[in-house]
Amino acid sequence: METCPLVKNILLLDSEGKRVAVKYYSDDWPTLSAKLAFEKSVFTKTQKTNARTEAEVTMFDNYIVVYKFIQDLHFFVTGGDDENELILATVLQGFFDAVGLLLRGNVDKLSALENLDLILLCLDEIVDGGIVLETEAGIIAGKVASQGTDGSTSLSEQTISQALATAREHLARSLLK
Repeated sequence: METCPLVKNILLLDSEGKRVAVKYYSDDWPTLSAKLAFEKSVFTKTQKTNARTEAEVTMFDNYIVVYKFIQDLHFFVTGGDDENELILATVLQGFFDAVGLLLRGNVDKLSALENLDLILLCLDEIVDGGIVLETEAGIIAGKVASQGTDGSTSLSEQTISQALATAREHLARSLLK
């Protein structure tokens, strides 16, 4: 039986392994201390690698972890040991690129914390309940930008074509700034 790929968590940590934005989609880590312990150990295992140009993949505690670093931020996407690494890497790249678009290229801890609401909305657009919804950075950033700036109509009230037009408009505007 084929199943839909599932993401266990998406983590955005700083250069010391502290949380910036994290989202868990499974009960594999039932307590806050279990989550923090996982974050610390995955950070410790990966911090000496140089995952700045391309995403790296590692097996860790029977999980596949795909990760990439930029400046003082470390991006991680975790899946089960039977998940497709390419799908997890695509989720990671979509998150990474969408954050880059939303922060207008200033991807560092300070900018991330100042725009934490956008990053959390970004996570919600990419994965819901562990199921991958979107990996295209421009679409993710467009949806987040339209939610962040245009409270007049919710995306659920818009038709698909209106939503895409709004996303394109906001993305174009954000790229021109």
